[in-house]
Amino acid sequence: MTPYVPPIRDMEFVLNELADLNAIAALPGYEQATPDLVSAVLDESGKLAAEVLAPLNQVGDRAGSHLDKGIVRTSEGWKDAYRVFTEGGWNGLALDERYGGQGLPWLVATAVQEMWHAANMSFALCPMLTQAAVEVILKHGSDQQKETYVRKLTAGTWTGTMNLTEPQAGSDLGAVRAKAVPEGDHYLISGQKIFISYGDHDLTENIVHLVLARTPDAPAGVKGISMFIVPKYLVHDDGSVGEPNDVRTVSLEHKLGIHASPTAVLAYGDNGGAVGYLMGEENHGLEYMFTMMNLARLVVGVEGLAIAERAYQQAREYARERVQGRPPGTRAGDRVTIIEHPDVRRMLMTMKAQVEAMRAVAYVATAAFDKTLRQPDAGERRKQHELLDLLTPVVKGWCTELGVEIASTGVQVHGGMGYIEETGASQHLRDARITTIYEGTTGIQANDLVGRKIVRDQGQGAKRLIETMQSFAAELDGKQDDVIEAIRTALVEGIDAMSRATDWILAAHARDPRLPAAASVPYLRLFGTVVGGWQMARAALVARHKLDAGAGDSRFYQAKLTTARFYAEHIMPQARALLHAILQGSEATLALDTDQF
Repeated sequence: MTPYVPPIRDMEFVLNELADLNAIAALPGYEQATPDLVSAVLDESGKLAAEVLAPLNQVGDRAGSHLDKGIVRTSEGWKDAYRVFTEGGWNGLALDERYGGQGLPWLVATAVQEMWHAANMSFALCPMLTQAAVEVILKHGSDQQKETYVRKLTAGTWTGTMNLTEPQAGSDLGAVRAKAVPEGDHYLISGQKIFISYGDHDLTENIVHLVLARTPDAPAGVKGISMFIVPKYLVHDDGSVGEPNDVRTVSLEHKLGIHASPTAVLAYGDNGGAVGYLMGEENHGLEYMFTMMNLARLVVGVEGLAIAERAYQQAREYARERVQGRPPGTRAGDRVTIIEHPDVRRMLMTMKAQVEAMRAVAYVATAAFDKTLRQPDAGERRKQHELLDLLTPVVKGWCTELGVEIASTGVQVHGGMGYIEETGASQHLRDARITTIYEGTTGIQANDLVGRKIVRDQGQGAKRLIETMQSFAAELDGKQDDVIEAIRTALVEGIDAMSRATDWILAAHARDPRLPAAASVPYLRLFGTVVGGWQMARAALVARHKLDAGAGDSRFYQAKLTTARFYAEHIMPQARALLHAILQGSEATLALDTDQF
């Protein structure tokens, strides 16, 4: 497997020029995010990713985690890597300073997390889940729960999990059956939970499970779900770990990828009931879950970006080294490396352009998240909430779908060697496949975008975003630059397609709500493609200004400009095809009777 090289130069470009890190650092509480500090954080986290985590990626894929007499054993090197990770304070990078975190912007943490997931997604899943647990306890837990759990979770001494679904439920959490019976100051939890990432492991002294369950008098469906804190080991009043709770690892799933990440089936209450503590109020569990889910969806989108970056790097380096054939039109002379072949260049350019667009959209979305937390002006906070609400399902759905496609293209660049496990290219494809399913499938993200974010407010938020993109496109008009004009033309056409698709969604919903649901995934894909094109156009304009001023690394900015043009000419035309599928294809999607499939 090709060594991982953190793409810090491009990360810094996106952080500073597109996500506007300076504006984030000006928000109350984020003042410590100075350019020097952020640069140091990126450099050090890059070393951790490249030197500690990446070398374990293929090792973990081959060995996996395993269940040994009821105890989950992680892969060789995992414990040492986790110790280095926590001793460096990385677990609490963006977490609350009051509980031992460093309080840096989530924007900075997103760039760092991209490196960790690119280096070793199986490893990075563990701290990702812990940070989600911290956020939900801080927002919805009692003061005592915060004091008991958050500091240990922030330090990484303990880890956190999300226990949501069950065998009969899948994504329909209204079908959850786990029971929570009140007993004094706690509840007794019983039932089975599946697909619990890092549900058990040997990295820390305790694991804090956040579990959805029903109290005896709870109403049916999602309105009757409550959330409980259920530690693997009970916690004494002084914070020390006590006796085991009544929770057992039944088995570990055998998966397509991320083999080193233990995905557990957990049984609660085999011996009378696991001790659990209600978080917040009864029957508000779904609301609390979305505190975890929304943050997790952004990070899973970054996983798609990260795997795509890693697959691109591996394909690029292989193409630079693999000698095969002669260029078209040449019958004599030395054979060349395959990067000289036009179709290999097409594949690499497609990978590169989409990775850069994904990074820009993901970072801009996270910047909006930071502003929802720290922006003092209420009106500006509402604007950022609106943008974040629109972009969250797009980052999750669009970036992960592209992650799978780009990893698949990486295998294709390798040819037959890509299908051989030794090269590592196929691992990226296998690992990427889960990201389109995690935290809600692409269809769920698309239905969220269409149903909750477009139809619910009659498309007002989407229309405001479209107006913002139109205003930017107007700024590009008359630049008397062939490259910028080509990018502008593609952007204008893409925005028009997005606008027409949005209008159709609203009109079709009034006729038959099934129609926009049938078109939701093409609409999400169109949305991501166009917003990605907008960010690439912004990047191109910055690059043009830098080149004109003779500032900075001219080769970097020329590549940025060329890549943006490639995106405009090769990727943005997909918006028109997606528009046609939305406008014309939804009725055909629904036309067959179920017995005709």
